[in-house]
Amino acid sequence: MTDRGEQASSRLDAQFAFLNEADRLKSVTRANELLDGSRAENSAEHSWHVALWALVFAGHAPEGTDIARAIQMLLLHDLVEIDAGDHPIHLPNPGQAEAEAQAAKRLFGLLPPEDGETLSQLWREFEAAQTPTARFAKAVDHTQPLFQVLMSASPPPDHVDIVRQNLSTGRAADLVTRWPQAHSAAVAMLAGEMPTPSAFTQALRFLAEADALKSVNRATTLCDGSRRENSAEHSWHIALYALVLVDQAGPGVDISRVIEMLLLHDLVEIDVGDVPIHSANGAAHSSTDIQAAEAQAANRIFGLFPKVLGDDLHAIWQEFEANHTPSAQFAKSLDRVQPVMQNIQCGGGSWAEYNVTLDQLETRVGAKIAHGAPQLWPCVRDRCLPFFK
Repeated sequence: MTDRGEQASSRLDAQFAFLNEADRLKSVTRANELLDGSRAENSAEHSWHVALWALVFAGHAPEGTDIARAIQMLLLHDLVEIDAGDHPIHLPNPGQAEAEAQAAKRLFGLLPPEDGETLSQLWREFEAAQTPTARFAKAVDHTQPLFQVLMSASPPPDHVDIVRQNLSTGRAADLVTRWPQAHSAAVAMLAGEMPTPSAFTQALRFLAEADALKSVNRATTLCDGSRRENSAEHSWHIALYALVLVDQAGPGVDISRVIEMLLLHDLVEIDVGDVPIHSANGAAHSSTDIQAAEAQAANRIFGLFPKVLGDDLHAIWQEFEANHTPSAQFAKSLDRVQPVMQNIQCGGGSWAEYNVTLDQLETRVGAKIAHGAPQLWPCVRDRCLPFFK
């Protein structure tokens, strides 16, 4: 291997070390529950949901907000909980800030220095909440948990009490000026009233529907093999992949657009379910029946929005599915790379379950990765070889 090749491989080793460590966020439990009350939410799927909130409510952001940067902040903001744990807003924790700062130093230190500094700056900007972009990201992060409770069919009474306190004297109290539509809707729902119908409440309906993606299980497991990954936390993880592996993007790739695609791409699984790429000997994923069902699901889900916004988000999903633009091709590559890395980390994972051969992996996965990220697949393939001897 040439010196340049060794440097590229070493850089990729560090990037994957960070991304594999980030997988642990899927095992950090939050105080909030899913909307259906079935279990506690975890910090990875929360991070996906608030990034989706920022995309959906971009039109509500104050002047000077960089929406793409706000989304990036929200993808990163809770990574420190891998070390520091979740901090419920109603409980005191005087050492939390220092614990999170130490966690950020360790986690971002896993990356190549320039990458680590870039992401560390994003995290610090979010924490400081001094720029319009960071303040919008904070507003989203403070608002989503309110509606996670208020839109639940049977919210726990103590969670409702926490929302009430949060809105009156807590960190969400200033939403009355920061985000009046959110504040008035939350106050109305807290009083048991229906908020005035608006574009805001229509978007809330979509975001509540999106919560169901947290209950769609995939064939791939977490890196530690403890359980199957769900499609919401998968969507978060590959958006993080896009942020970290931006150096693998070719000409014409818009990383902000890639991240938007990856936040949205699996929403159709709410209706259709996950279709593992290796199921039915690789045929199920490309089935015309599945594609038709996903198109129908997209029509329903994006149809929950007012027309203009719904059409815009639907177009992002359609671009990803069509796979014609450089951005879509790179997004598709990342969607294939992440499950490969999960399988490597957990000892083969779904490859053993579906009796996958190296030739099948090359055809079903490798070719698609190479199409959008040609320099990435050879390095990843080398990491796969020990599992196919």
